[in-house]
Amino acid sequence: PLYTDKTETRACTCRSRSPPAPPLRVTGAMGDFNGVATAFVDHYYNTFDTNRAGLASLYTDQSMLSFEGQQFQGAKDIVEKLMSLPFQQCKHTVSTRDAQPVMVTGTMSVLVFVSGTIALPDEERPLKFSQVFHLCPNGSGSWFVYNDMFRLNYA
Repeated sequence: PLYTDKTETRACTCRSRSPPAPPLRVTGAMGDFNGVATAFVDHYYNTFDTNRAGLASLYTDQSMLSFEGQQFQGAKDIVEKLMSLPFQQCKHTVSTRDAQPVMVTGTMSVLVFVSGTIALPDEERPLKFSQVFHLCPNGSGSWFVYNDMFRLNYA
């Protein structure tokens, strides 16, 4: 395979005996990707559980949601989908949260994977779920959801 850096294009040799590259260290305002992920996840699920319509400010017209195989684009359509769910009350409990920085054309974004449970008033047991967010900076110091993928876990 080939990869391109700013100076040249060269073949990637997977059999290289050189030591592995050091872990990516991101510094600066966007450098704390784990902090961004933690703050976002806490805010997202608290808002979902208490004021679902308030999630609109986290999405843009370019945002996309894949919800149980259905796709929605734009803040309006995404929030309409979330508001149309067949329950008004719920409580998310996050079991795991993993984050990684993503660098594309000089801009850092954050990929966040979440797993947990959703307690619903009419359900005896909480439902298990997984969700992936791709967070991008909005240019004014905060973040928006560019991609959002949600699945219930039945296994």
